[in-house]
Amino acid sequence: MFRRTFWFTTGVAAGVWATTKVQRKLNQLTPESLAAQAADRAVLAGRRIKVFALDVRDGMADREAALKDALGLTSAPANDLTQLPAQRGRAQLTHMSPYPNPNARNEDH
Repeated sequence: MFRRTFWFTTGVAAGVWATTKVQRKLNQLTPESLAAQAADRAVLAGRRIKVFALDVRDGMADREAALKDALGLTSAPANDLTQLPAQRGRAQLTHMSPYPNPNARNEDH
């Protein structure tokens, strides 16, 4: 008698569990639910794109500041446009000629 009650209860529990699972899945597949899921995913994608755009904008601002600093554009006031900024970060190039004096003749050749 106890075995029959156990298996009957187990069968009822399994039936209730399966019915609940199927009912939940069917509710997820209704047009309203699918529309809500699509809207949620669109909002999430929009947030991700916004975060990415803000990161790109920050990177662009950092790079622009670094370039302005390397070119010496940050040292002069913004309103003073009469003078070019001093060059920085460039090596002074010397005139490299194969001959010490361009007017002198090379006797070796």
